[in-house]
Amino acid sequence: MRNLKLIIKREYLARVRNKTFMIMTFLSPLILVAMIMLIAYLASLNTEDQRIVGINDESGLFAEEFQNSKEIKFLDLSDISVEEAKSLVKEKDYYGLLHIPEIENNASPDIQFFAKEAPAFGFLTQIEKTIGAKLTNRQLQARGIDIDLIEESEARVVIQIQNFAGERTSKMSNYVKMFFGGAAGYLLMMFIIIYGNMVMRSVIEEKTNRIIEIIISSVKPIHLMLGKILGTSFAGITQFIIWVILGGIMLTGVSYFAGVDVAQIHSPQQQALEQLSENDLQQLVIDIAKLPMLTLLVSFLVYFIGGYFLYSSIYAAIGAAVDNETDTQQFMFPLILPLMLGIYVGFFSVIENPHGVVSTVFSMIPLTSPIVMLMRIPFGVPWWELALSITLLILSIAGTVWIAAKIYRVGILMYGKKPGYKELYKWLKY
Repeated sequence: MRNLKLIIKREYLARVRNKTFMIMTFLSPLILVAMIMLIAYLASLNTEDQRIVGINDESGLFAEEFQNSKEIKFLDLSDISVEEAKSLVKEKDYYGLLHIPEIENNASPDIQFFAKEAPAFGFLTQIEKTIGAKLTNRQLQARGIDIDLIEESEARVVIQIQNFAGERTSKMSNYVKMFFGGAAGYLLMMFIIIYGNMVMRSVIEEKTNRIIEIIISSVKPIHLMLGKILGTSFAGITQFIIWVILGGIMLTGVSYFAGVDVAQIHSPQQQALEQLSENDLQQLVIDIAKLPMLTLLVSFLVYFIGGYFLYSSIYAAIGAAVDNETDTQQFMFPLILPLMLGIYVGFFSVIENPHGVVSTVFSMIPLTSPIVMLMRIPFGVPWWELALSITLLILSIAGTVWIAAKIYRVGILMYGKKPGYKELYKWLKY
């Protein structure tokens, strides 16, 4: 046990004192904050740039239907011909020209939009919606239907969502659960890939330098492997904590002194939130408060540690089996595949049906459960499923560590031979 502590301490100090580790620890938050601020700055420039769209309306019905906004200004060019309007728009470098021909018998006109480049999809959709609504009203009036009566008769239906216990929720609650679960699962996957590779490279480096032959003479291979995994994980957690603290300080400081508002980054999710009513926003806050935060936090720590141990032991075994990183490629795809599968199952199956067969099965399989189960927990998971998943994960860790230690014990002393899967199977019998 004393040797294990020494190995953990050695691996931890070797990582944190490494120049590359130190540089990336402090440089990564700076790069990330710079990217966020650049995106925010470009977004603010984009909102300030008002695009001008010319309208050549030969029907005389639609030019006044288009309202100006901060992003788009409509310019009526109906008093000149189409060719003159096209030349003017091209000369002034406007965003484009909307041409609406004469309308016969309220039929749908052959509308054209002339532009140097293809316009945005949302812009065209809004144009089509405006013209379609106007034509619909004209056709209704032509049939003697009172438009005002129809508008007065329109009913707005709002469905109130409740469970059988009478607790209310909102339509955005699934997005909230998806965000928390997806963030936890994705963070775990990235941590496994980054620091699992670090464990593998550490083993390859010591094996290549022949230092391993000296170390193994006084330390058991399994202690050496576990020490590398634990020491690297502690270094990774240290680096992650520094990233969070420095990133938060830098983002706050730069946004304050540079005067760039990060909130200018408008995504479809933000636009959807802006359209919510005050009651919806209040219910959204309530939904966040109802999330099983304690269960999610404890489960995150358990699956974070368990998933990392499971995959890191495999990374260590791969590092011991090869002589250089080039030879690891044949083993990497089968290792990455369960992680990618867990992400895809999480985002496409769990979100749609968190308690379905696919979601439940993959939340039990140890190679995918750390990701899939973390995505399921915000939707509510029975305690026995959570207990069964964790039990299977722990048993798999014990089995994987045992198998990895067998491969590690033989592989760290093998040089100049590129092993295959059959060769690794033979090592398990030694």
